Amino acid sequence: MILRIIITLLSLLNAGYMAFDGGRALITGDYIRPANGDYAGQLGPWTKIVTAIGIDPMSTLMKSVFLIIGIYGILATLCFAFNVQSGWKLLLAFAILSIWNLMFGTISSALVIILLLIWRWKFAE
Repeated sequence: MILRIIITLLSLLNAGYMAFDGGRALITGDYIRPANGDYAGQLGPWTKIVTAIGIDPMSTLMKSVFLIIGIYGILATLCFAFNVQSGWKLLLAFAILSIWNLMFGTISSALVIILLLIWRWKFAE
């Protein structure tokens, strides 16, 4: 039970942030950026990954990708939380799809992948 809650919370934080940031970027034209510190005004390191594969981080495509993956993640998390058949597989797919979202997304996704595999091995029917 505790493991399911931890997995659910980690996934909801990751998916919720992606959906919010992507939706906000589509509406306002920009993602959430830090206001202070060394990285003030900059986007995260994920931009280097998407730029390397030829996608402009500020494009409507990329903003839509954030929103769609985030919404998918919320739905997959709910399926897992409410014990829908194959919900863990849907959530595993979300964790794999969002691992590129450096930093928090990568850490959260890696933890969710590990915890889902432990959960599946120990507790699944």
